[in-house]
Amino acid sequence: MSRIQAGAVEATGAHWKTAAWISGPALVVLGIVLHGLWRELPWERFALSLGLALVSGLLAWPFVRLLRWSWASALALVWCAALLLYVGVLPVLATLLLGAASVALGLRWIPDDVPGRLAIAGISGYAVIIGIAGWTLPIGVHNPAVWVAWLGYMLVAHWRALACQLRQSRVAWRSTAAEHPRGMALAVLLLGLASTGAWLPTMQMDDLTYHLNLPAQLARHARYVADPAFSAWVFAPWMGDVGQGVAWLLGGREARGAVNTGWLLGAAVALWGCAQALGAVTAERLAAVALFASFPPLVWLMAGMQTELPAMAVLFALVTMVLYDRQGRHLAATTVLFAALAALKPIHALAALPLLAYALRMDGRILLRRLPLMAIVFIAVAGSSYAYAWWHTGNPVFPLFNTIFQSPHYPIENMSDARWTSGFNPALPWTMTFESSRFVEAWNGGIGFLWVGLAGAWLLAAWRRGSRMMAFVALGIAVLPLVPMQYARYAFPGLVLLLVPALAGSRHMIGRPGIWVAPIALLCVLNLAFQANSGWTHHSAALKRAIRAPGNPDAVLPHYVAERTLIAALPDGPGRVLATDPQRGHVAELAGRGRLMTVHAPELAAARAAAELDDSGTAWRALFADVDARWILVTEAAVSTPLGRALADDADTHHVQSINGVALWRRGPP
Repeated sequence: MSRIQAGAVEATGAHWKTAAWISGPALVVLGIVLHGLWRELPWERFALSLGLALVSGLLAWPFVRLLRWSWASALALVWCAALLLYVGVLPVLATLLLGAASVALGLRWIPDDVPGRLAIAGISGYAVIIGIAGWTLPIGVHNPAVWVAWLGYMLVAHWRALACQLRQSRVAWRSTAAEHPRGMALAVLLLGLASTGAWLPTMQMDDLTYHLNLPAQLARHARYVADPAFSAWVFAPWMGDVGQGVAWLLGGREARGAVNTGWLLGAAVALWGCAQALGAVTAERLAAVALFASFPPLVWLMAGMQTELPAMAVLFALVTMVLYDRQGRHLAATTVLFAALAALKPIHALAALPLLAYALRMDGRILLRRLPLMAIVFIAVAGSSYAYAWWHTGNPVFPLFNTIFQSPHYPIENMSDARWTSGFNPALPWTMTFESSRFVEAWNGGIGFLWVGLAGAWLLAAWRRGSRMMAFVALGIAVLPLVPMQYARYAFPGLVLLLVPALAGSRHMIGRPGIWVAPIALLCVLNLAFQANSGWTHHSAALKRAIRAPGNPDAVLPHYVAERTLIAALPDGPGRVLATDPQRGHVAELAGRGRLMTVHAPELAAARAAAELDDSGTAWRALFADVDARWILVTEAAVSTPLGRALADDADTHHVQSINGVALWRRGPP
């Protein structure tokens, strides 16, 4: 009997429980009607998802029919083949090497009976590998030979444990696929549809303005040189970006899609383990994974380098360890995972504070005795970016809270974004769900329907003794990031974590399988229907272009970020590339050679503002010389009179090429 079942204090199947269970999805339907959300449903993109699902089923059918495979295994093979086709073999192999070495290392300290052990070992092993590597970034040792030797050593040293764990995982996979064939197949199918974000080239603004800088420097220079004048985010917590860089240099090309797929699978398995640790039966675990896989923002996160996707995987692993380790026997492993949250983004660690409070239920004497070791582990895993930021700028969280630290490299102000400060209030879950565009860069319905759809299930979880504490902990993790700023993306990890207490024990409580599964299926369908509203990458025709040209980013990039196409044709050599549009500083992939003029590069932004005051263009030409700009990127529709004259009236400046409204100019002789 599970912990949830043992904690039940009332007979199953009560009518009020059924009413509570279906109330969430009923409220979702009501909200869609009241807000007219059906008018914003991306029907064409929904049809594309259904078409991809149908095609994957047709391709999987021969393996089921002729080879007697399970549908889950056949679908997994199809989607893995699609990943190789659209992402590339070398990036996938590079990611597999990094992932396998991480699992092999993590198996050393993750106990054998921890649910979801394969994923939790991989996540914690990755945190240690990348955390230590973060301290060595300025040293020019990051070349493929060094990393292959290091990762290869970990595989060789721990290959027996890795092989044993893989065998156990294969047995568990087959057992689950045989016990719940339809549920397992649905979960795999939805994960496959979520993975389509990996097929797209990197095109999101934050990635092109700063995330790509660190991976590109590692791949091209074997080191990372952070210049605060280039971008205010050069010292931002970099655990996610370092992993991207390692896979890039191992595979010889950008590997974002492969790495993100690894995080997607790690999060799914860790969520499975998290639900199991709380006492969920197999059907409930499958429901949690299916709802997670249908979570609309996943496709947008898969298409970029934001930290919320890896943060989900780390958070689920951390919750599993906290639920498992009630006696505080494995505090070092738990510390590694909490440190990984801080190494991804400070807000993720702050959001996890309710979980830490829950973990303090263990013997305080054990915590005090092991506190020095925990501090050392935390600093080793999470401290590198904060230490380098403090050393170089005087602000360990540069550029945040600069009114406190007063770094000379950024204005003495606290960075904020007025778009996401509408005010914290109890109605946020409802308004975020049906008016999503007010709280994140998305269309309405783009964050899915878990906030409202899980309302009744959460109330049942809070009523059940076995899940009560975790219900409040998960809610706290989801809500806490929204208190200072109502930006929906920061709540994604905690929002998905709500699935665990909401579903664990629910099947036993509702009693009737049909009534239990219908609301789950409805939420999955609605989430999938509004999936493309989560971000512009899937809302546009980018995915269709990518599908028609497998592995060819040139079929996509010119239509959305022409700068990447223009940059790809630049020769190596002296001189920098200057992006003059303050809204399109897409030069991070140049590995330190690019310069942008957005608000995140305050010195150049101020220089741009001053140059715009000189109608003759002389100030702009002086700025070009100061920056040593050999190449200049210009958005043609936004060219001002001063900039236009600076380019046109200079005999040494020549127009090279224009693509989709973005022009490249060259200064100096060809």
